[in-house]
Amino acid sequence: MSDESTTGAYVTTGQEFDRDMNYIPDRITRDSSQWPVEPGRYRLVAAKACPWANRAIIVRGILGLEDVISLGLCGPVHDRRSWTFDLDPGGVDPVLGYERLQEAYFARYPDYPRGITVPAMVDVPTRAVVTNDFPWITHDLFHEWRDHHRPDAPDLWPDDVRDEMEDVMKRVFTEVNNGVYRCGFAGSQETYEAAYERLWTAMDWLEDRLTDRRYLMGDHITEADVRLFTTLARFDAVYHGHFKCNRNKLTEMPNLWGYARDVFQTPGFGETIDFDQIKAHYYVVHTDINPTQIVPAGPDPRVWTTPHGRERV
Repeated sequence: MSDESTTGAYVTTGQEFDRDMNYIPDRITRDSSQWPVEPGRYRLVAAKACPWANRAIIVRGILGLEDVISLGLCGPVHDRRSWTFDLDPGGVDPVLGYERLQEAYFARYPDYPRGITVPAMVDVPTRAVVTNDFPWITHDLFHEWRDHHRPDAPDLWPDDVRDEMEDVMKRVFTEVNNGVYRCGFAGSQETYEAAYERLWTAMDWLEDRLTDRRYLMGDHITEADVRLFTTLARFDAVYHGHFKCNRNKLTEMPNLWGYARDVFQTPGFGETIDFDQIKAHYYVVHTDINPTQIVPAGPDPRVWTTPHGRERV
């Protein structure tokens, strides 16, 4: 299960964390008869607290799709039923008219049995969810919506490194994006220590990879950087302590820390990060890990705007 769902992720005694990757498989594509690319038709519902949704917010922005796909934002703390629109006046999304994202899922699947996850693409005319398959959402924002990108939009999926990038993204997802959750929701000392070892093997690999290249795939930001960044942005504030990923802090890894600040300071990235919402989500929602629901005061977010020195790479 995903912690970004209404059902949540829970520590199951003796077991290893296993993420539920069964999402609504529909896609919005140029040649689709049911869900065609159509400016103004869809609404991306996301939450700044969620790393998977954070990806979609970033990609929509850096590709210049703000006037093509509207954005609805849920608050950071949800209950077991659904993410809610408590950031909006009256707690109602102004476009969909919903108080809960759950309503968009039920508009299409009245007996939807799985967790209500963000990000979700919603069809505005029917107010029904189209897909919540987060890896495909950002993939398709690039490939299928290209006719609507701004002229200077970055090439997030460059052909010359595509095969290697797929391998890098797979390792980043299994070992880092999901690896921190594997540590945090481990059900035994044994599964935790195995997860911890896997995570730090991958973190050391990334530290080494970034020694002589500015970004994961070279001189330019790609989808791989988007996917890694949202985990790194949460690392010291949440994963280091809350998920027990505490061999060292991100700030103690020179290449990764410089890289993370470099990406953070790139237009379209840092402004999507809300540390108060991030901490509120993890420390309040995960009551089995943090039963007091006390939200830590630190760390100081101003460190993210300090010089990164990555120009030399």
